[in-house]
Amino acid sequence: MDQSQGNSPLRSGNLALNDGRFADALALYAQAIAAFPALEKALAINITLAQDGLRAAQRLHEMQPHPLSITPTHQLRADPQQAGVWHSTGDDPCFDVTQASGLPLTEGWYLLRMVMDTDVAKKNAKWYLDYGQGLTEDHAASVRYKANEVCTRVLHASALVKSLRFDPLEEPGSFRLHELTCQRLDEAQALQEMLDCIARESLQDAAQTPDQVREAVRQQADSAGKPFADQLLAAYGECMAGVPRRSSYAQWIENVERPGLPSKEQTALLLAAMVHQPLVSVLMPTYNTDPVFLRACIDSVLGQSYPHWELCIADDASPMPHVREILSDYQAKDARIKLCFREQNGHIANASNSALALAVGEFVALLDHDDELAQHALLFVVQAINQTPDAQVLYSDEDKLNTKGERYDVHFKSDWNPDLFFSQNYVSHLGGYRHALLQGIGGFRPGLEGSQDQDLLLRCLHHIKSQQIVHIPQVLYHWRSVEGSTALGAKEKSYTTQAGIKALRDYFASHGPKGVKVGAGLVPNTYKISWPIPKDAPLVSLLIPTRDRKEITEVAVRSILDKTTYPNFEILILDNGSTEPQTLHWFDAIQQQDARVKVLRYDHPFNFSAINNFGAKHARGSILGLVNNDVEIISPDWLTEMVGHANRADVGCVGAKLYYENDSLQHGGVIIGIGGVAGHSHKYAKRHTHGYFARLVLTQTLSAVTAACLVVRKDVYQQVNGLDEKNLAVAFNDIDFCLRVMQAGYRNLWTPHAELYHYESISRGTEDTPEKKLRFQKEVKYMKKKWGNTLDRDPFYSPHLSMEREDFSIASAANSDINQIGMR
Repeated sequence: MDQSQGNSPLRSGNLALNDGRFADALALYAQAIAAFPALEKALAINITLAQDGLRAAQRLHEMQPHPLSITPTHQLRADPQQAGVWHSTGDDPCFDVTQASGLPLTEGWYLLRMVMDTDVAKKNAKWYLDYGQGLTEDHAASVRYKANEVCTRVLHASALVKSLRFDPLEEPGSFRLHELTCQRLDEAQALQEMLDCIARESLQDAAQTPDQVREAVRQQADSAGKPFADQLLAAYGECMAGVPRRSSYAQWIENVERPGLPSKEQTALLLAAMVHQPLVSVLMPTYNTDPVFLRACIDSVLGQSYPHWELCIADDASPMPHVREILSDYQAKDARIKLCFREQNGHIANASNSALALAVGEFVALLDHDDELAQHALLFVVQAINQTPDAQVLYSDEDKLNTKGERYDVHFKSDWNPDLFFSQNYVSHLGGYRHALLQGIGGFRPGLEGSQDQDLLLRCLHHIKSQQIVHIPQVLYHWRSVEGSTALGAKEKSYTTQAGIKALRDYFASHGPKGVKVGAGLVPNTYKISWPIPKDAPLVSLLIPTRDRKEITEVAVRSILDKTTYPNFEILILDNGSTEPQTLHWFDAIQQQDARVKVLRYDHPFNFSAINNFGAKHARGSILGLVNNDVEIISPDWLTEMVGHANRADVGCVGAKLYYENDSLQHGGVIIGIGGVAGHSHKYAKRHTHGYFARLVLTQTLSAVTAACLVVRKDVYQQVNGLDEKNLAVAFNDIDFCLRVMQAGYRNLWTPHAELYHYESISRGTEDTPEKKLRFQKEVKYMKKKWGNTLDRDPFYSPHLSMEREDFSIASAANSDINQIGMR
């Protein structure tokens, strides 16, 4: 065959291929084949190489930044004197954007990059994508920027973009665009860019790494049943738009509290609907009170929307004459004000008893002489009394007032939480008591100044039931921060910690089991209660499920054996089908080395609930410890601390404080409802931070704790039939178990004094396959169906705290349980 006519294009094509001129090579090969069709088979490999090279070159071209051309279309004019400078003449300036040559915005991910200088204060820009249905906010992407700094914005085009619009400002002003480019990203690049951005812009107390952001978003996506990329894109959009991740207290007051408060007309309707309108005696001891603050305090009582009150003031022999003058002046104006001028100074407890002696109301409320009541404080207290007729003690949320009268540092509280109260007097203000109850215990006890209110409630506890202590989730009390006030800081009254310790020791000496120890907590005005272990310490069976990964499990087991000071425990390693020779060899060795270790074989498909139930049946101990194989002990007395609590008759599950390997918090207890089902308290907080009103360093009742380290009496475990192996094989089995334990009448506790590392799920992996995701969604659906409204309101959290984040931040107006208790 004569190929001379095809040699030239063929040879030229090969040269073009070698030079990387792939389009030229393909054209020349086509010429050669046209002349000699027999060459087509021989050139197949070369053609494929040229095609692949061309696609790669095109892709590389697309992945490079391309400048965008802009055409002003509305409220924009170019500066005639300064090239590149534009002037916005209104609040809606915009450009049409011309797509760069070779870069049509087809479906996919893009990175927009801009550098702009401007003289406006609010540096917000916005991109609009038109898919052929016009420009709408549904397809808008906001971005905040800083002058003369590079700003990037990830965009996702869900279809071919017909037109693109750019709004550089939201107000009149001048600006100069130094750079405006666009480049295509693959999905992995786009996701990483968004993760990095959220991590940089994190406004949480504990900074998040991109990996931590990924895990948090993954959990949110799973709970919401959304694809990960969609959930991340939404979070990224909020971040770029400057949507606050945490609502400020001022925003909460404006957007949640005020709209929820009753008007004058609504107040009248509420009063008319109240079957019982008791007289409330407000007790107020005074001593040398600042005249401005004293008047403000009394005025806050006079301004109450509930009319049936009396103000019982006992002045504790104030040497400053203005106190008597002001008090006498107010008494002359309103007969509901009663006065007692003590001849000798007796401190706050005696003065409070003098005020109590004046009271004739069915209920009393405690008010410090320089603080203020919210306008509807007594109205909501009485409403709560009507809703709970046998209420004996009532308390509300509170905040602080600075010297300018500005409100800050709000404390949104837990419902009645006895162990939290033993650890800190979180009840505090506004405190209300049935008058007969205080008479029965003899009123305030002198000698406990500084913690007289905590002592008062401690002495009440033996005479009332838990359900008779009512929390009103509204800010009814404003605690003024002035020099010498504990509102300003615990160090202002260091003696209060010692007074609290005495009050607690007296309480436990009278009503607690023998051997309870009370000491100072990790921060001022907090306490650590150590519960006794019986002389014959109960046997604890620690259940550790595992499969292979000897290097992980060995760390957990060795740390327990080497560090744990508790004297009586066994370790049951629940082997779920290990096959690695080194793991099996270690199983044999560890059992021979330490008689406390036993390996039990469980050769069935992985089911966390079933494995632990299997272990519980073989456990010899009266107390069970559910422990992950990916933990490592930090505090040697971890088990002593947890068993001390688990041994209490009214306590069910006890959870520990767990950290990630980088010392950020993994588990500070579980809050029901966060993210749809449950979330971890203070997740990712730094190790030594105290948390929301010190809750990270205080033992407390919580709805649930994680089974990564959970201690419970075996009889309680059996009473509720253990973990649900039928419906919750992997996720939420510990949450469901804790809720069933609570349903059975026990309290679940979390203690910060049992610390471990938890290398979370390192041996099992993440929910990263279609099968795992399907199973997880099934378990989410089951939890929501089974527990329903229980997931809507965690009694040990607050309806005013976020259900989207795990940092105890204030909920936004859109997500807060609007403060309309008075309107229900």
